[in-house]
Amino acid sequence: MNKERMPELAAVIMAAGKGTRMNNPEMAKVMFPVGGKPMIHHVVERALASGATRVIAIIGYNRESVRAYLSDAFRGSVEFAEQVEQLGTGHAVMQAIPHLRDFDGDVLILSGDVPLLSAETIDALREYHRRSGAVATVLTVKAPDPTGYGRIIRNADGSVARIVEHKDASDEERAVDEINSGIYIFSAPHLLDALGHLRNDNAQQEYYLTDLFGWFRRQGRPVAAYASPDFGEVQGINTVAQLAEVDEEFERRNSELGVGGDDGR
Repeated sequence: MNKERMPELAAVIMAAGKGTRMNNPEMAKVMFPVGGKPMIHHVVERALASGATRVIAIIGYNRESVRAYLSDAFRGSVEFAEQVEQLGTGHAVMQAIPHLRDFDGDVLILSGDVPLLSAETIDALREYHRRSGAVATVLTVKAPDPTGYGRIIRNADGSVARIVEHKDASDEERAVDEINSGIYIFSAPHLLDALGHLRNDNAQQEYYLTDLFGWFRRQGRPVAAYASPDFGEVQGINTVAQLAEVDEEFERRNSELGVGGDDGR
């Protein structure tokens, strides 16, 4: 991809979670190691490899440990915003608003617990976003078992109608196997405007970033979805068992690439 002709890119990484099922209540979830380094290390690397000129980590639980690690590992190139209360993904991104007020490019939203995402997939998502003319694009994938994931609800013409969280989905919507990866790209000015319209009238009483897609549609703004063929690379980590699976998969993918440890991507 010719990044020189692309708009400037900022990456916002959601990294505030506690990881209540990780068997170590003292550690921020994103600090658990994959491939010998905290999982968030790989996410920051992918953002930088994809051309992000700004990287903003949204930190919360045990935030000083995350701040100290990233500040040292990336020599001060990571900015920080704090999410003290966990009120949803939309609320997390709201904390980055002060960092983005004067930013006019694209904003890539990443999850700090998805370390297998490749720079190539991010590049493809960026390119698709620009070609589609959308103000917001979500990375989707077909899941073998979509239980627990947000579902991508499409119109008859294949365009994205909305994204519905599992707990708020009807039986018909839960039968959909195309899921939200939790990775997005937005036009910064449209993102900042839309965040002011988020509401928490849902089963979780949280501010869902996914609700922005329905809001954009109602405003007549184009939204899009880029489908990845690789479910494995968007797998998040919520349990010790998932951590072990992702760590094993990380090593397997690196072995296929002929590298040891961190692949630098």
